[in-house]
Amino acid sequence: MTWIRGTLIGLAALVSAIVAGAFAIALSAPHPTGFQSVVTSDSDGNPLVIGIWYPTNAHPWPATMLGLNLMSVAHDGPIAGSALPLVVISHGNGGGPGSHADLALALADQGFVVAAPMHDGDNFADQRALSSASWLVNRTRQVHATLDYMLATWPGHDRLDVRRIGMYGFSAGGFTTLAVIGGVPDLHRIAPHCATTAEFACKLLADARSPLLAPANDPPASAYVRDERVKAAVIAAPGLGFTFTADGLTGVTAPVQLWTGAADVNVPTATNALPVREALGTRAELHVVPGAGHFSFLVPCGPIGPPYLCRDASGFDRKQFHVEMNRSVVRFFQAKL
Repeated sequence: MTWIRGTLIGLAALVSAIVAGAFAIALSAPHPTGFQSVVTSDSDGNPLVIGIWYPTNAHPWPATMLGLNLMSVAHDGPIAGSALPLVVISHGNGGGPGSHADLALALADQGFVVAAPMHDGDNFADQRALSSASWLVNRTRQVHATLDYMLATWPGHDRLDVRRIGMYGFSAGGFTTLAVIGGVPDLHRIAPHCATTAEFACKLLADARSPLLAPANDPPASAYVRDERVKAAVIAAPGLGFTFTADGLTGVTAPVQLWTGAADVNVPTATNALPVREALGTRAELHVVPGAGHFSFLVPCGPIGPPYLCRDASGFDRKQFHVEMNRSVVRFFQAKL
C-alpha cells in the first residue's frame, strides 16, 4: 500500500501547488470582496449582463474567471455594510465587465459597490452595434438600465446610498460617461475630423461602415440619456473627445477626474482629452500619464493575453501605474461622493 500513500501525498502536493499558484496570480483586494454576474434587460428588452463587486465578510477564493483574469472573490457572498456608495464602470469598445476588474476590486475594498455592464452589441463577443447610428445612444441607455436595476431590483439595493453614485468610463466608455453626466456631443464633427486625421476611432467607424460618418444620420441630442443620479465621474482616454465642444459640455455640473496617456496613439491626448479638459475648465482634474498608451488603462494582464492589449511602452510598469491610479480614483470618489 506504500505506492497508494505515495500517490495520495503526491496528489495533495499537486493540489496545494495549484491553489498556491492560483492565489499568486489572482486579482484580489486586502479586504474580502464579493462578486456576482447578473442578467437584466435594457430599455429595448435586450439582455444586459452586469458584473457586480461589493464588500463582504465571506471568504474569497481564487476561482472566478472574468475575461482573461482570475479573481480571488467570494462568489455570490453576502453583502456587508449599509448606505454604500455605487460606481458604474463603462468599458471601452470591444471590452467587457472585466476590463477594469482591478479598479472594481480597489473600490469594493474601500466600501463601494461597483456595477459594470457589458454593453450590448459593443463587447469582446459582439460588435454589431458599431454599424448602427444608435451605437453611442444605446450605451447611455444601458447605463441608465444598470442604475435602475441596482437601485430597485438588485437584492442588495437597500444597502445602497442613492445620493452617492459615481461613474468611471474608458475610451468609448469615457464618451458614454460624458453623455450620461450631461455632455451633448456634436457628431457632425466626426466626418470632417476623420477626413484629415487617421485616428483609431475613424478607422473603427469606417471598418464598421458606420452611418455616423454621414452627418445626416447623427442622432439628436435628446436621444442620449442623461442620468442626474450620477454625481461624480472619472474618465480615462475619452474616445471621440473631439465631438464635445465647450457649448456641448455646459450642462456638466458633476466634478470630473480626467486621465490620458501621453503615449496614446489610438486616442491622442491633443484631440480628445485636451478639448474636454479645456471645455470643462476647473470642473475637471487632469492627469497626463507619461509613457502610458491607450490600453495601459486596461486591467494588467495575467499569464495570458493578446499582445496588442497587454504590451506597454518599454519602461512603463502597468501594474505600478494601476496601483497609483486606482488609489487616486478611490480618493476622488470618496471626496466627491
